[in-house]
Amino acid sequence: MLFNSYAFLLFYLPVVLAGFAVAARFGKRVGAGWLAACSLAFYAWWDYRYLALLVASICVNYVLGVQICRHIGKPRARQILGLGVVLDLALLAYYKYADFFISSADAVLGQHWPLLHVVLPIGISFFTFTQIAFLVDAYVGLVAEYRFVNYVLFVSYFPHLVAGPVLHHREMMPQFDDERNYVLRAENFAVGLTIFAIGLAKKVLIADNLSEGANALFAVDAAPPSLLIAWGGTLAYTFQLYFDFSGYSDMAIGLSRLFGVKLPLNFASPYKAVNIQVFWRCWHMTLSRFLRDYLYIPLGGNRHGPLRRRINLFTTMALGGLWHGAGWNFAIWGALHGAYLILHQAWQRLVAHLPLELPRGLARLLSAGLTFLCVVLAWVFFRAPTLDVARRVFAGLSGCNGAALPEALVSRLGGLALVLDRAGIHSFLGGGAMFFSTWQWVLGAACIAFLAPNTQQIMCRFDPALATAIDGGAARVRMQWALRRRDALLAGLLLAACVLALSRPTEFLYFQF
Repeated sequence: MLFNSYAFLLFYLPVVLAGFAVAARFGKRVGAGWLAACSLAFYAWWDYRYLALLVASICVNYVLGVQICRHIGKPRARQILGLGVVLDLALLAYYKYADFFISSADAVLGQHWPLLHVVLPIGISFFTFTQIAFLVDAYVGLVAEYRFVNYVLFVSYFPHLVAGPVLHHREMMPQFDDERNYVLRAENFAVGLTIFAIGLAKKVLIADNLSEGANALFAVDAAPPSLLIAWGGTLAYTFQLYFDFSGYSDMAIGLSRLFGVKLPLNFASPYKAVNIQVFWRCWHMTLSRFLRDYLYIPLGGNRHGPLRRRINLFTTMALGGLWHGAGWNFAIWGALHGAYLILHQAWQRLVAHLPLELPRGLARLLSAGLTFLCVVLAWVFFRAPTLDVARRVFAGLSGCNGAALPEALVSRLGGLALVLDRAGIHSFLGGGAMFFSTWQWVLGAACIAFLAPNTQQIMCRFDPALATAIDGGAARVRMQWALRRRDALLAGLLLAACVLALSRPTEFLYFQF
């Protein structure tokens, strides 16, 4: 079930809220049980056959977690932790990577083993990582409350279940055990619905309108793109992915706030980042935290010298890339970001010894521009269905296929058209409408991404998520939402516009990961 669908907005959500209001009157355990049952029903709506898989995963990890808590400090706890991690990763490996491993082995060994064609259960990466974090937290003594109903709710909680954020047990369980969160409150509804409306607008009003240009560029059978078409489609995907995924995260935070529960912040204007390290502090923040705490640090972090630090960083990002999908394109994307981070650290050490110093504003602009360019180029591998498509797109981005403008535009340029033709910028017939539409949406999305405040800055007066705004930007934002008629009217109009645009609901991009 999609958040951006009539079935969710007009049926599922009202039923869940009404049932929660009644169930919570009988105590927090009944209220939590109702939410847990509704969350499992939400998952079963996609494919009821995989509900048993989710429930089995929850039960096994819960039993293992309880046993770890009972043997803290003993060798037995480490053994149980190892068993739990192996089982979780084996489940993920089979459903997500089995065909990838087989096809890769075929390519190396020259065999022709048949693929399994396993259907990927939606959200498996998120609920698997969430439970691995729970087991590790239990091992280090950070799990203080582990009632079964609350644990089921923690893993299956419908706002985050299929596309994150990745949750920490210690963040959520106290909230599920808080009596105050079992009373529906007007302020939570106002704040939650406003955040939900902003997220829904990002998805249906911006991201979905960027998809046409991106899909046309990255289609397997697309023609080799010229310079401006390649950059238009690549930038369209760059902004589509951001508004799609940050929109989902906003919707998840807003929906959860209806029940008084705060989810962790997942985005904080990442495209404004002045370097690649800041980018990863602001993009998919809960995954970055997970990779740092449960992969980079256990590998040794920065504790064993510069070379080992670089190897750990590169390995973490490469595996993080593979987490997103079973394909070498995702591994390359992750490896690229690992290389970016290593180069950034080297540049920081070098620049500290350079005698030249640029004006602060210019240095910040150049740094942010270079960071954004590196991120955009890496997205090509992330989006391309095959490496051949990625090579074709890069050829277009580098001008190997020439530069061209639609005939509809060139014909209006008069004498300038001849100058452009001599410069190698020719005209093409057909497809002009998509060219104009793509660049219009790209420029509009860029203005919003770079110039407008983000959701948590707008909602900063009401502490919308389990994190503070990056760079203290919220304190300087003028567009701060408040409990007043004008802001309520604007939120209502935005939500209405989104509902009217739901005639063609589309899945969120991160559902496939």
